[in-house]
This record gives sequence, structure tokens and C-alpha cells, in this order.
Amino acid sequence: MSKNLKIFLGISYLIILFTFLYFVFTGIELSRLDDFSYYKELQSDLDSYIGENILINSIYFFIFAIIWVSLLGFGSPILIISGILFGQWLGTLISVISISIGALILYVIGSFFFHDIIKSVLEKNFDRYIKLFQKNELYYFFIYRFIGGLGVPFGLQNLIPILFGMKNINYFLASFFGFIPSFYITNTIGAGLNSYVANANNFNMIDLIFTKEIYIPILMFVCLMALSFVIRKKFFK
Repeated sequence: MSKNLKIFLGISYLIILFTFLYFVFTGIELSRLDDFSYYKELQSDLDSYIGENILINSIYFFIFAIIWVSLLGFGSPILIISGILFGQWLGTLISVISISIGALILYVIGSFFFHDIIKSVLEKNFDRYIKLFQKNELYYFFIYRFIGGLGVPFGLQNLIPILFGMKNINYFLASFFGFIPSFYITNTIGAGLNSYVANANNFNMIDLIFTKEIYIPILMFVCLMALSFVIRKKFFK
């Protein structure tokens, strides 16, 4: 493929990305974000809409999540939303599979169109990890996913394996299994938020934090972070 065609396709990809983000964010009523009744309306409408045909809606969300992640979208909003819409278990299943696929698509796109740019930008910062990943890319990338990517923004996490040419199948498997613990916890928080909004009359931060459906996954998250810290010290000194 010629260099000019790659540039054209790369620019087209960026145009699609910003167009997609524009339509996503223009659908939100920014003026009502500080109004708790707005969230109750959304919660009630979404529960009714999702409940009408959960299979079709889960497929729609699945496709949306793949597109969102492949267009460099943040992972956390998808996890919270999937928990809100589908609960902790189905939400976790949908988000783990869809985000793993979306991340793989982004990785393939980045490898093909932006390989040289990514190497020039990231290689210096992650040079010390490249040799480690090359020893056993599936094992070490799984650990990398499990511990949250060393604090690296999610979009960049998905592109870092370009530096050492990771196999697609290893990328997907390491992502899929590495995502499960943190994705389950975040989906549980999303499901808890949905329950809180449905039952509360007014927003109160203290009440929210001490809601069982919220503080238990938060404690799980703290434990996961502590374990991740130990693993990080052991494998990524």
C-alpha cells in the first residue's frame, strides 16, 4: 500500500473519530448535569428501554463499545454505563468481550497506520519494558492489563504493544483475562449507582458512599489496587 493511501486512510480515521465523539456528546443535556432529577429521568427511561428487549440492546451496546474503544475512547465510562444498563454480571461479560475486541482493532489500526509515529513518541518512555514483554508477551501483557496498565491512559495502553510487535491472538487473550477483575468491580459500581439513583430522592455523597452496592466494590477495588502495587513492584521495577 502506498504512503499517500496510508495517509488518506489515517486522516479518514481521525475524521470519523471526531465526528463520532461530536454526536455522542451533543446528545447530553449539559445544562442539566447538576440536576439530580435529570439522572432519575434518565435512569427510569433507560431501565424501561433496555428491559423491552435486552438482547437487541445488549448487541447495540456491544457494537457501540467496540467502536468507542477502537476510536481511542476511554474505557471507564463504558464500564460504568454497562453496569448501569445491564447489571454487574451481564455488564461485565459484554464489556470484557467488546472492549477486548475494540482494543485489538485499535492495536491493528495503530500498527498499520501509525507505527512509526507511535514508536517515535512512546519508545523512549517504555524502552525498559520492551525487553520484558519480549520474553513472554502473553504472560507479561496479561499482568500489565491486570494491574491497570501502570497508570498509563487506556488509549495508550492499547497501543504500547506496537513497540514490540505483539501477536494479535496473544494481545486479545491477555487483554480479555487481564480485564476481568477490574471490569467486574467497575460494572458492580455502575449497577450500584443505578440502584442508588432509582431509590434516592436527593443526591447525598455520604449516603452514596455508604450504600452497600457502592462501598463493597470500592473495598474490592482498594484490595485490587494493593495487589496490583505488589505485582508492579515484583514485575515492573
